Amino acid sequence: MFKAFLIKYAEIGLKGKNRFLFENALRDRIQEALNPLGNFMVSKEQGRVFVECPEVYDYEETMGVLQKVFGISSICPVVVLDSSDWDDLTRGVGDYIEASYPDRHITFKVEAKRADKNYPRTSPEICADMGAYLLKRFPEMKVDVHEPDVRFTVEVRTKSYVYSINLPGLGGMPVGTNGKAMLLLSGGIDSPVAGYMIAKRGVSMAATYFHAPPYTSERAKQKVVDLAEKIAKYTGEIKLYVVNFTDIQLYIYDQCPHEELTIIMRRYMMKIAEKLAEKEGCLGLVTGESIGQVASQTMHSLAATNEVCTMPVYRPLIAFDKQDIVEIAEKIDTFETSIQPFEDCCTIFVAKHPVTKPNIKTIQHSERNLEEKIDAMLETAINTAECIHVGA
Repeated sequence: MFKAFLIKYAEIGLKGKNRFLFENALRDRIQEALNPLGNFMVSKEQGRVFVECPEVYDYEETMGVLQKVFGISSICPVVVLDSSDWDDLTRGVGDYIEASYPDRHITFKVEAKRADKNYPRTSPEICADMGAYLLKRFPEMKVDVHEPDVRFTVEVRTKSYVYSINLPGLGGMPVGTNGKAMLLLSGGIDSPVAGYMIAKRGVSMAATYFHAPPYTSERAKQKVVDLAEKIAKYTGEIKLYVVNFTDIQLYIYDQCPHEELTIIMRRYMMKIAEKLAEKEGCLGLVTGESIGQVASQTMHSLAATNEVCTMPVYRPLIAFDKQDIVEIAEKIDTFETSIQPFEDCCTIFVAKHPVTKPNIKTIQHSERNLEEKIDAMLETAINTAECIHVGA
């Protein structure tokens, strides 16, 4: 029955003179997401985006894709009426109800939007006259303008659109409208959720994963690739850099106090990620850190890792409880992958008693033990990083 979808947005409507840029971005993102499914045509018109479907398509699959596109507030499967003639319009709405609601012992309300201001009936007149027609055609139906069982909406534009289903979208902003960031992606629960959250604000994504063979397995690496693929369903293509961190990690282990290992290791991860971010034209780094969750995420520790960065570091989960993060991970289907028992490099050389309130000057003093080789090792790690295109 449904040969089109009417796409509504919310926050984009507040964008003033730049609104068309966000509308265009949303249209393009929807088209990009639907291209693998068939010959869908996406267009925009007066505060709406329309998706015209091919003759044969999978409704559930299409809806699943649309519900993963940031910027969409709701999705309405619509019946398109080529004629706006009143008799054709009333008949079309009646036929839609007859086909969609076999049990019509329902209360209803008609809502109308007259985008075509030359149409001879006003929106209130369309509502009143359409309601009268429907009561005559379906006497078992009753009007309830306050809490109806079903709201039948008629939008009169160059064509007329009829719908009664309003499915929620993700909201947010279209990916790519707010620049690009580099996500530090581990195999844990938090960082995929952080990537999802920052992408919801319109940020496109690259990612860096630190691999430490033979201490971390190829399966641990594949786990991160799998997580990136799940995030890419929301963000579009992700360029994932896999950095061999083994030599740097061992060097830190040999040269620095063990209680400071996690912080020093984290600082060098941030340095590498920032270099790769510059290469990708990113405007900041993104991590899954939450205050106080582990020793490396106390306020003191976060200050120590920030100190090595010139780019801003965005932490969208900074005030989230663990259960808050888990709930989002379950919603976006990353949780079950994240809890697979394959350790990443952050968990291999963890000290029994890591420092929780690191002093930056003390950390800098310890890092002097690395001066002989560390710069060359960083350069090697950056230059030999493997690049995987995920979600292409």
